[in-house]
Amino acid sequence: MTRVRQTSDVVAALRGEVSRQYVHRTIRDLAAAGLLVKAGATRGAAYALPQHAAELGLVVKARLRNDALREHEVFDALRAKAPFLRALRDNVERIFAYAFQEMLNNAIEHSASPTIDVEVGKARETLQFIVNDVGVGVFGNIMEKRGLLSELEAIEDLLKGKTTTQPARHSGEGIFFTSRVGDLFLLDSHAHRLRFDNGIEDVFLETLKPFKRGTRATFSLATASPRRLDEVFNKFRVNSAEPAFDRSEVKVKLYLAGAAYLSRSQARRILFGLEKFRSVTLDFEGVDGIGQAFADEIFRVYRTAHPGVAVNPINMNDAVRFMVDRAARPARD
Repeated sequence: MTRVRQTSDVVAALRGEVSRQYVHRTIRDLAAAGLLVKAGATRGAAYALPQHAAELGLVVKARLRNDALREHEVFDALRAKAPFLRALRDNVERIFAYAFQEMLNNAIEHSASPTIDVEVGKARETLQFIVNDVGVGVFGNIMEKRGLLSELEAIEDLLKGKTTTQPARHSGEGIFFTSRVGDLFLLDSHAHRLRFDNGIEDVFLETLKPFKRGTRATFSLATASPRRLDEVFNKFRVNSAEPAFDRSEVKVKLYLAGAAYLSRSQARRILFGLEKFRSVTLDFEGVDGIGQAFADEIFRVYRTAHPGVAVNPINMNDAVRFMVDRAARPARD
């Protein structure tokens, strides 16, 4: 027998041979010994042999009242109901716990949502969680609190890292690192979806239909992932021996917004807030060309005004490289 569904079913099958108490005790002992895995609780509980645990449709959900919630306590409660979270490799467990708690903390402290829906699950060899609220919306909240002109500007700001609406209490690192430690991370709010696909190391901005009230964060990670949390953190440190988050990266193509060439004003949008870092990588993949004024603003004007910030362009085609080299070249007398 590979699967046992509800203890009442077992009792019915064995009626007249053993007592209900005996069946309950036997199943409980088998689960405690790790010979059965359990999903759900009370009459909705389901059991299977460990090698057939995927048959249980392992998903644990909860609707939380957003009142004095503590993200680590919520995760521990879900973990207690989700056997697949108790049999993970250490590096995977650390990543999954970190990402879930960061996203739940954001919902608790920033969303102003009366309730928060959370879900953890496993499908085949992939873990997933969802944190969903019906509050103010992450992009709109950043736009309002930072005095930006649109949610698109808020998204651009968010992508750089260290963006928070409560700087006295938060570093602004949660979404930035969560988006990079998993295999796939989706951030949905209002009319926009940010998709971080780390399998191909790319970021996409998509239109949401229908409109999403509040914010929904969806995170996926392979159970066999070799990724390590400390290695991801170190990637964004100039000096790995120091704990500072002082390196960022910007996907320049996200600032095109249908324009044939990037202008000086778009360069200033890219540069906004980057003085918080010591090193910034500008990724020009997917960018066919840039204007002379764009290159001048970043590689001459900004570098002169902020000598402590190293700006490093990568993935340039010949046209982009020509403009960058031209702007960075010292002026001749």
